[in-house]
Amino acid sequence: MKIQHLIVKRLCVSYETAQAYIKNQQVKIDDDIAIETSMVEKHQRVVCDGKIAQEGIKFFYLAYHKPRGIECTLNPNIHNNLYHEIQITEKYFPIGRLDKESEGLLILTNDGKTYNKLLSEEYSKEYEVEVNQEITSEMIEALSSGISILGKMTQSCEVNQTSETTFKITLREGMNRQIRRMCYKLGYEVIRLRRTRFGNYQLGDLAIGKYLSIDRSQLV
Repeated sequence: MKIQHLIVKRLCVSYETAQAYIKNQQVKIDDDIAIETSMVEKHQRVVCDGKIAQEGIKFFYLAYHKPRGIECTLNPNIHNNLYHEIQITEKYFPIGRLDKESEGLLILTNDGKTYNKLLSEEYSKEYEVEVNQEITSEMIEALSSGISILGKMTQSCEVNQTSETTFKITLREGMNRQIRRMCYKLGYEVIRLRRTRFGNYQLGDLAIGKYLSIDRSQLV
């Protein structure tokens, strides 16, 4: 929205008065003096002649090491939910689900634009997977090339075997329980699944069940 339109709408003044405020450098968007061509986003704070025209939203980003057994839901009526696990009062949502039996990196934020951006195929996710039997080269090739699940073929992806029963896989899509379904289709059962990277951010040594505040620049 143009800064003039916001001032007119929120402070109930004329367009000419709004223009005068801007010309006299009486309008700030966050910490910057507004000019006639300034555009305002919903999250930005706008102060005009000492009056708050828009409070704005302070975005936050959390990296959380989700344990097994925690549901990726904010519904307080569901047992072992994020709402009770993460003790913060601000509203937020998880970016990309991890099923109850999976663990690892989960990004939490109140920034809708970053939420949508990270869920696009521009940003990949890396997982460590352990299965119930010895991995074959044919299995790795099949995972890499794509497998039909849920009525569609998965995209080709990078898969690297790390031991007799473990591998790392990097995905750009996010179908429901995708890795578990892919392995099951090949006759394998996933016994441990851990997300180690989301976008540009690595889980690192963040302890299970802990979370920390991070900057948006660390994600995108």
